Amino acid sequence: MIHTRDLARSFTSGKETVEAVKGIDLDVSEGELVAFLGPNGAGKSTTLRMLTSLLPPSSGTARVAGVDVTADPAGVRRRIGYIGQKDGAGHSYRVWDELIMQGRFYGLGKAEAARRGKELMGTLDLEGMELRKVQTLSGGQKRRLDIALGLIHEPALLFLDEPSTGMDPQNRANLWDHITRLRRELGTTIVLTTHYLEEADSMAERVVVIDHGRIIADDTAQALKTKQAGDRISLVVSSADAASVRPIVAGFGAELTEQGVPDGVRLGLRVEVATRALPRVLSALGESDVEVLEASAHQPTLDDVFLNLTGRSLREAVETGAEA
Repeated sequence: MIHTRDLARSFTSGKETVEAVKGIDLDVSEGELVAFLGPNGAGKSTTLRMLTSLLPPSSGTARVAGVDVTADPAGVRRRIGYIGQKDGAGHSYRVWDELIMQGRFYGLGKAEAARRGKELMGTLDLEGMELRKVQTLSGGQKRRLDIALGLIHEPALLFLDEPSTGMDPQNRANLWDHITRLRRELGTTIVLTTHYLEEADSMAERVVVIDHGRIIADDTAQALKTKQAGDRISLVVSSADAASVRPIVAGFGAELTEQGVPDGVRLGLRVEVATRALPRVLSALGESDVEVLEASAHQPTLDDVFLNLTGRSLREAVETGAEA
């Protein structure tokens, strides 16, 4: 569904040239759900805008749904759905009219456009708003309408640029229920960017990490967490016991760390499966008459992966608006 090679985009501001995307190679197969992760300014949205033909590449090639984005941008748009970060509906138009017109633009008959519109209004909690003008909707309601517009023609390939930002938990859940049903029933291929790490972890089959305009990791969420971060266990023992504990603990894993804490010394260790390793470590220490003051098992998150890859937390980068 997507095939790119050396895809790049630069912008010129005054005398300065900014390389937003620096040569991306990406392949997405039919039916996959791929999540792009990265801080603000990493190049995620620029990449999506090139793949959806909204922004021409500075160099490189891209084929989307079998169509070259440069040679036939209109052909790309006919085959995809795209939900961007900004409001997509006309503010002075009524909600229902916007939905029906969008369906008709994509070739749906009046009855089919109405059927799809009614279904989406219900799924995305927009019922009763059919006759309201878009400009009277709240920010969350406008976001849900944007999503309905992108889904009304049931595209084979759907691009979602931070689709659930600003939604409350219930509407986020409703959105994902609809998207997963769309994939299950129609085999829709989905590419999304998101700042919700848990969303990418639980929903995406592949996670592509982008930083400074380049792909720095591409794998399943579980594989990335295992390879890049790994499970860890943490133990607090008294300062007097620390010397005897080190060689015992080190035999169960790798990357032994040590940190002074008010009660003594905290020892950290990377292990294969933390929930299995911790009982064995505690048993070995018990046999040596070592009192463990505190013990915990930590399974990595995608934020741990990003921290390991870049030296900074993705959550912090997003919250502070740090540029990549």
